[in-house]
Amino acid sequence: MLRLAFLVAVLVPFPAPAQTASTSAASPTQVEVAILARPIQRGEILSPDDFVYEQRSPNMARGAIEADAAKGMEAVRPLAPGRIVRVSDIITPRLVRRGEPVLIAYKTGGLTITTQGRALASAGAGEQVRVVTNSTQRTLDGFVAGNGLVRIAY
Repeated sequence: MLRLAFLVAVLVPFPAPAQTASTSAASPTQVEVAILARPIQRGEILSPDDFVYEQRSPNMARGAIEADAAKGMEAVRPLAPGRIVRVSDIITPRLVRRGEPVLIAYKTGGLTITTQGRALASAGAGEQVRVVTNSTQRTLDGFVAGNGLVRIAY
């Protein structure tokens, strides 16, 4: 009896599921995506004018950043024209760069102490960065408060 059930299962064809129009309409063949209109150098700030929109396959467009979302962001590496920009290609603008001079500020109550120093890493607004003072060569941890300004929080 078991053999008969097996033979029936193997020999009797089952109809394949019918293709519906909704499955083909749900996956478009092309989508509009923002691509670079010109070459972008490492460290350059992006603007919406750097982008044009073209039709690409959905697989190629996966992870693409919109032109408005990339506005004001900094390129991590050189980017070629015609390329789709992804999250890994951009960062918040670096206000402090490694090896460059910075103003270190320590504020408590009404007292503010400032000194000159050097950044040991690059960082953007509000990010933590290590700096070394020029006068004492002491290493401090602070937060980027502006262009070339590091605030020490204790």
